[in-house]
Amino acid sequence: MKTLVTGGAGFIGSHLVDYLMKSDNEVVVLDNLSTGRVSNIESWTDNPRFTFVKGDLLKKGLIDNLIQDCDVVFHLSANLESRMGKLSPQVCYDNNIQATFNLLEAMRSSINCKKVIFTSSCTVYGDASVLPTPETYNPNPISIYGASKLACEVLVRSYVNSYDISARVFRVCNVVGPRLRHGVIYDFINKLRTNPDALEILGDGTQKKSYIYIKDCINALTFKFEKFADRYSLYNLASTDNTDVKTVAYIVTEEMKLKDHKFDYVHKTSDGRGWNGDVKYTQLSIENLISIGWSPLYNSEESVRLTTRDLLKEEGGFN
Repeated sequence: MKTLVTGGAGFIGSHLVDYLMKSDNEVVVLDNLSTGRVSNIESWTDNPRFTFVKGDLLKKGLIDNLIQDCDVVFHLSANLESRMGKLSPQVCYDNNIQATFNLLEAMRSSINCKKVIFTSSCTVYGDASVLPTPETYNPNPISIYGASKLACEVLVRSYVNSYDISARVFRVCNVVGPRLRHGVIYDFINKLRTNPDALEILGDGTQKKSYIYIKDCINALTFKFEKFADRYSLYNLASTDNTDVKTVAYIVTEEMKLKDHKFDYVHKTSDGRGWNGDVKYTQLSIENLISIGWSPLYNSEESVRLTTRDLLKEEGGFN
């Protein structure tokens, strides 16, 4: 198949590209390299089945041309950080909502490309009162980022209902693994390299979230992707459990072989969050994905430990 991967030079996108190329698909990557890296996909640049286009979905004419002879779109490009949404709502609107609208408009006009796989976020649920949270739970995002992702979901669903388009939407929760360049594990490693005696932790350390290893994520995104069983399907994508930030800190310090250090909890909100808009407790029900034959290989703590080892190896360890 010929696939278009938006955000294909980024963390999740580049691992997806690896999978698709190794499976003998033809792959077109669209990425503006604002956070993606050419180095993530450079092993494929000389392959005749691979095409890289530097650009983004805000250039409507560009996506209109790229999409015409593609069979399916993996729509991964987005603003990465939920914290960033607090500082720049316009970035969330442009890179999430407007970009998704432009993609769907291009699909509507396309003769061939009518399938999209979209990565949404667990942040659409906000402070869910039901844990593990099922897909039927009413979303109530508490951050601009979460709101923008939910808006994208609604756009996708409306285009499926109105036009000849099929979609899979994944509400993804904290994907980790090699090439990761943001998030708590990456931040902890960098902080401890700067000061191995003390680790600054945002919040009170009791925040509990699910972490899913990149291999599990890619296996889910590509699970029977060649043929959608339904016009529209919505899946939570996470591990089967969650772990708290303090445990993540212990795992990172263990893997870095640091013994004499202290944890400094800073920038806490009144209820112990790391920042306003941070969802303090997240655990998703993944029964819908399990029911179609997918299941994760790793739990949250295993994913965190594997990722810590991956990043330390990539960055040359700790000196």
